[in-house]
Amino acid sequence: MIDTFLFFCLCSWSLAGVFGVDAVQSVSVTEGDSVSLNVTDVQTNDEIEWRFGGILIAEINIKNKKSTFYNDSADERLRDRLKLDQTGSLIITDTSTTDSGRYTVTSSRRNTLLNTFSLSVFAHLPVPVITRDSSQCSSSSSSSSSSSSSQQNCSLLCSVFNVSAVTLSWYKGNSLLSSISMSDLSISLSLPLEVEYQEKNSYSCVINNPIRNQTTHLNISEHCQPCPDCICCCYTFEAVIRLALSALVGVAAVAVLVNDIRSTGSEQHGRGLLGGPVAGHYKRKGFETLQKTRDVNKK
Repeated sequence: MIDTFLFFCLCSWSLAGVFGVDAVQSVSVTEGDSVSLNVTDVQTNDEIEWRFGGILIAEINIKNKKSTFYNDSADERLRDRLKLDQTGSLIITDTSTTDSGRYTVTSSRRNTLLNTFSLSVFAHLPVPVITRDSSQCSSSSSSSSSSSSSQQNCSLLCSVFNVSAVTLSWYKGNSLLSSISMSDLSISLSLPLEVEYQEKNSYSCVINNPIRNQTTHLNISEHCQPCPDCICCCYTFEAVIRLALSALVGVAAVAVLVNDIRSTGSEQHGRGLLGGPVAGHYKRKGFETLQKTRDVNKK
């Protein structure tokens, strides 16, 4: 009987250590939402104190319902966003990622820790962006000996930007193919995938955190086009442009040459007229006029 009683006491003590006030309650919320941290074991004459990272941010007298908020504490990050209800529970409005951390509530009158909360505020998730790996076509165009398998496959990248505490994954149907996780702040993630051009399977890229997810579905016909056809089109278009430019330059050169020939011919023709019979005619007329002038002077 005594052994049974001792066993019961030990079990009660162990359960109190696991589920009692010392246990940390994890709370997650999306940035911009409101969250309520509910206090337990409150008595009518308690004076409740809330702390964020050990810094006093709010207190309430349960008996007279008088609340006080310390807006200048905790670097003013919680200014004008705190509320206390009649039970002493703390409400944080318009949450921000900087609100993440440990919150404790105590009864100052009893000098007792009532609850501990670990709050995680997650930023809104961006929509994953799927793009074609541009290096695939350029590498295949520069190498004439590319394998037939590489020509039949399409290389893709799924990317997200300025994210933290997320996991980025590729799925084939409902089966996970690959994933990458990161907890650092404000980073970009990219995850590659290779599929066949004629493939009919469904693929999706998913970004998620503990409370949210965003999905982008892959459209193979939209994102993947065979490289050789594309390169051929590009080369043909480039050749047409070069041919057109060469033709324009040739026409301009011929026009300049013809104009130069015409100008040279006109100059030579004028010089020939002045040096031929016309020139002799004007010389004789001038000589006759001069002779007549001399005869008049003699008379």
